[in-house]
Amino acid sequence: MSNILDSLMIELRRGTLTLAVLSQLRTPQYGYSLVQLLEESGIPIDQSTLYPLLRRLEKQELVTSSWDTSESRPRKYYVLSDYGHELFLQLKSEWLKNTNELYSLLKGEEDVESN
Repeated sequence: MSNILDSLMIELRRGTLTLAVLSQLRTPQYGYSLVQLLEESGIPIDQSTLYPLLRRLEKQELVTSSWDTSESRPRKYYVLSDYGHELFLQLKSEWLKNTNELYSLLKGEEDVESN
């Protein structure tokens, strides 16, 4: 049963990570700063998950990247494209709508279980 739960948790988390990452790219971020921001918000993400996600978002033209070589250690910064910002707002709206609907369903389940 644990394997099924683990699999379902991963599936549930996958979509939320994309939205979480997009939410933090309204201002330019480099990989490590993004990991820190997400972890501070209670959303842990491994770099091995983050970088492929960033590459996919860039390929989908939701995110653009640029190198900052002004410091001793060059950093690649990511930020939402205009298209990415537009899609983020739509996804956010859909997420909030789905969350409210799901909350209503789950709250109803709690009422049934407590009787």
